Amino acid sequence: MAWGLGRPPLTASFKYQEKIEYVWPYIAKSLFPIQARGIVWSNEMGGGRMTRHSDRLRRLAESDGVSAELVERMLDLAVRGLPPGYVDGEFVFTRRGALGADGRWTAVPEGRSIRYSAIVALGAATLPPDRQRAALSGDTALDLAGRLVKRSPEVTGLGDAALICWAAAETGHHDLEAALGRLAELDDASRSGDGVYTVEAAWALAALAAARTAGGSGLDDRMERALRRLLDGLKGDRLYRHVLGSAPWYRAHVGCFADQVYPLQALARVHALTGDGEALRAAEQVAEGICEAQGAEGQWWWHYDARTGAVVEGYPVYSVHQLSMAPMALLDLADAGGTDRTGEIARGLGWMLSRPETAQELIVEELDLTWRKAAREDPRKLVRGVRAVATAISSGTKVGVLDRIYPPVVVDRECRPYELGWLLYAWLFSPGRGGR
Repeated sequence: MAWGLGRPPLTASFKYQEKIEYVWPYIAKSLFPIQARGIVWSNEMGGGRMTRHSDRLRRLAESDGVSAELVERMLDLAVRGLPPGYVDGEFVFTRRGALGADGRWTAVPEGRSIRYSAIVALGAATLPPDRQRAALSGDTALDLAGRLVKRSPEVTGLGDAALICWAAAETGHHDLEAALGRLAELDDASRSGDGVYTVEAAWALAALAAARTAGGSGLDDRMERALRRLLDGLKGDRLYRHVLGSAPWYRAHVGCFADQVYPLQALARVHALTGDGEALRAAEQVAEGICEAQGAEGQWWWHYDARTGAVVEGYPVYSVHQLSMAPMALLDLADAGGTDRTGEIARGLGWMLSRPETAQELIVEELDLTWRKAAREDPRKLVRGVRAVATAISSGTKVGVLDRIYPPVVVDRECRPYELGWLLYAWLFSPGRGGR
């Protein structure tokens, strides 16, 4: 029998399919009570899927078996979906959808990305060696991290250097010190400027925490400075701004979803490592803010007014936020002793199965990918720009007419490798042993 907990067998008639899909989770919990409780995932129940005993998956299954089954499917999809984007030991920037003359979609690789390669190395490191080689066309996460460390001298961005250092730490690379050295150079240079991107500052702190967990020495002062920068960046605000420092007036108050989850994750990890109470309180504040703002259908919204936590512009809603980035940060917070947000995580996952914005599927199993986002078809990101200016002038201004002119009905058909990398990392990372 190959039926899964979240997906019923197809019927001969689509007339009854929707009703069957609605009641199937309840039927499945009776037929498969062990799987529904998250005790074990077996090849018999999963159509040949990997057997896993992830604590995070178990905890989710105890709360929501359908969401756990979705994550299980997606983890297998990630392993299958990474090789098409792996070229000459590096990952492409994206796989972009292309509609053929026969009406079928394909995904065409474009560009290269050190940043996305480092994120995939983190995700792949959570897999057993045989699955790493399946995901990386015969390589291991250590192989990939090693190539990135060798290229670190040519890296000029703080965020890229931080991710390489983080990957080197969690794969156990012998030249972690070289990666740390490049991170230190770029971090020092960033402090002499007007500001630093919040995401990059968060990655720098997470990388230092990972390096210290891996046995790196002499990192306490740098970690304290990185922590202080992130904590000071939140002072007086409800959520994080896009830049820690000066920014153009019309969007200085705006922070995106990534500007919340990466600091949340880094702060939670510092608390878990050092017991720093201020880090935990800041992480809880951010988690509470994004969870309070979460959409009725589980959407993790895109732009926030950092001063108040209000949503400036909700769209696009990204698949990676729903499946990976929100769970990753909130699970790290729970693992560090913070509030359990399993309910919000499950609601976010549910949006991937059914959403009000579009009936088009975002999970494309025949291509082993997820389409990137549900968005508005507005020229030059007009809606978010207008709403940023409006809320800068008067906090809380909605300009509601824009919702009628530019409804969120467009699906962005591309998939970037980091989306699958974070998916693996979010659900298979085990605290206390890094990704390994």
